[in-house]
Amino acid sequence: MNKKLIKRNVILGILFFLPVVFLLFLYPAKHNYIALDILEENVLDIASFTSTENESILLKDHITILGFLGNNPLDKLTAMSNLKELMYDKFKGFKKFQIVMVFPDSAKAEVEQLKTELSKYEYLEYWKYVSASDEEIQKLYRSLHLIKDLDANLATNDVVIIDKELNLRGRIDDRSDSEKQKNKPAYQMKSYDCIEVAELKNKMSEDVRILFTEYRQKRKGNFNSETRRANDLKNVTE
Repeated sequence: MNKKLIKRNVILGILFFLPVVFLLFLYPAKHNYIALDILEENVLDIASFTSTENESILLKDHITILGFLGNNPLDKLTAMSNLKELMYDKFKGFKKFQIVMVFPDSAKAEVEQLKTELSKYEYLEYWKYVSASDEEIQKLYRSLHLIKDLDANLATNDVVIIDKELNLRGRIDDRSDSEKQKNKPAYQMKSYDCIEVAELKNKMSEDVRILFTEYRQKRKGNFNSETRRANDLKNVTE
């Protein structure tokens, strides 16, 4: 066998086996998948809330981005536009994904105006609006155990991620690498500010993607990593 033929066969062999070896290296990684942290459990569901579309809207069994529009929903147009562009447009159509916006019963007319503004170019099938009394809204918000309170209008620019089991998901330790190097105290990230575009693009988008991957791995039987829970860890401040 001449040298050219041997050289050709060696090259073909390398080209064939190199991708196989690469995949074998990747294969174990999926079994060590790091899940998105559970920060709060037993978030209240919204079965008693009223949908603007007369639908039955629940948080249970859905991956939900939950927000609070308050008495003046149009004031949140910029925040909601950011959320639509950076989160809804990216994840719409994923199984069991929804965005749910809560508002007081008295703000129904203004919510319709907000809906019109946000859905100028497409029907937002996975974006839901539900109303309730002021007391019910405060009760739901308190179940999230967030640092910030709702403002005087029962509104906030922040949204949260709720998983299918009614857990609040986020980051137990949201320190940057430089903060960790300086041994700064750990702090959580429970909510995401819709006015901060970088926060939605660089943090929330990644966290929602991780949560979808977690559920996909579970369906395939490949997920064996324990989700970290905030109340199981010490020395973590809010």
